[in-house]
Amino acid sequence: MNKFIFFSFFITVYLCSVVGSAQTASSANEQSEDGLRRSNSKDYAGALQGFSLSIDMNSQAPLAYYHWALVKTNLGDIQGAIADLDQAIELNPQDANPFLQRGINRTKTDDYRGAVQDFNRAFELDQANPMVYYQRGLCQLKANFNASALADFNKADALLPDDTGILTARGNCKNQMNDFKGALADFSVVLSKTPNQTDALAGRGYAYYRADNNKGALADFTKSIELAPKEPELYYKRGLVKARMNDFEAAQTDFDKTIVLDPTHYRALFSREYCKGRTEGKREGLADLDKSIEMGTTTTKTRLYYTDFLIQTVMPLLSYVVWDRFRISELTEDRSEAFVLRGLYKNSLGDAKGALLDLNQAIDINPVSGESYFIRGIIKSSIGDQKGGINDCNSALKLTPTHAEAYYLRGILRYDGGDEPAGCLDLSRSGELGYSQAYALISLKCNRNTALR
Repeated sequence: MNKFIFFSFFITVYLCSVVGSAQTASSANEQSEDGLRRSNSKDYAGALQGFSLSIDMNSQAPLAYYHWALVKTNLGDIQGAIADLDQAIELNPQDANPFLQRGINRTKTDDYRGAVQDFNRAFELDQANPMVYYQRGLCQLKANFNASALADFNKADALLPDDTGILTARGNCKNQMNDFKGALADFSVVLSKTPNQTDALAGRGYAYYRADNNKGALADFTKSIELAPKEPELYYKRGLVKARMNDFEAAQTDFDKTIVLDPTHYRALFSREYCKGRTEGKREGLADLDKSIEMGTTTTKTRLYYTDFLIQTVMPLLSYVVWDRFRISELTEDRSEAFVLRGLYKNSLGDAKGALLDLNQAIDINPVSGESYFIRGIIKSSIGDQKGGINDCNSALKLTPTHAEAYYLRGILRYDGGDEPAGCLDLSRSGELGYSQAYALISLKCNRNTALR
């Protein structure tokens, strides 16, 4: 009898466990489907939340990580997307799609070697997918491996004939290989299908220019500028055509426009100085040439840049986020909140030293308040103590692992201190947790040469 009761109890517990697991999986799937719907309607913030909830419910779902990564890619969070794709691949290493997407994202960070490895693995898993060849070709074209890129574009075209994206990429590749006749053939097919395809017009215009067909080049660049009036490179290349035609004043106007749109366009600065010399008969100054040389060879940033960056990002966090977040409903018995508030007031009056003394007192009284560490970290970083700011963020996150603003601040400090990959991952986590301002900074700072080579 006792054995029967024990067996019945065991069965009941087992069934409850199975039912509970099934309900959790069902809820996770529902959240994932909601994320997909929101993503398809371009509600990326809502999609991010849906996939986040899905993963919280079921952390072993590779598709959720994959779609989460796609949303982050659309938000410009490339490093965050790569981290999620790493997880998707770990959970299901036989799916080609995460490898393909991670390769695309690695290309965006100039990690060409890692990207090609991902494309090769995607190819092993799905040899009939033309997008694998196409994306690997784009990666190799960016790295100036033109012959390998051309081979990939040819294979992609064989699998998906007359695709305008593939033909445009192959035309650009042929331009880089000085095969202007071949480039013109590819661009002409694209433009017969889509006459207003700006990239193809610009590519054909450049092929015409290099083939000494000034009239055709001028027409294509002019039309492409009508379609994309904010693209500086188009004005620059049209300026080159006009300069070749000895219309130096008109060429200078195009170079002026290029520089207005992109003040760092050193090639346009050089060409404008050349036009000035031809129209004015003599050079009254070499400012454009000096800038073109300086901009063309300088690749490092000074410490002053990072200091300005730190000030511009930390101070708004102190001014807006803290005051919005810090609320007192009733003063507690230990009065730690009073020290925090007085510290904020002192800091706003320029007394950072006094503010830190108050925050130290608040933390001594209540050492488990993540918010106090976070606020002290802001004040420390605002007066140049970056190491102290990072340490306080670490403490805040240990106490409050979902503190989005603490991740944001630590990301800023790490980035400013030279550890850009770690900084960008912190910003990504901040965005995941709901601090949307992180994505603006990610888009501005993290989608550049952050890959470790």
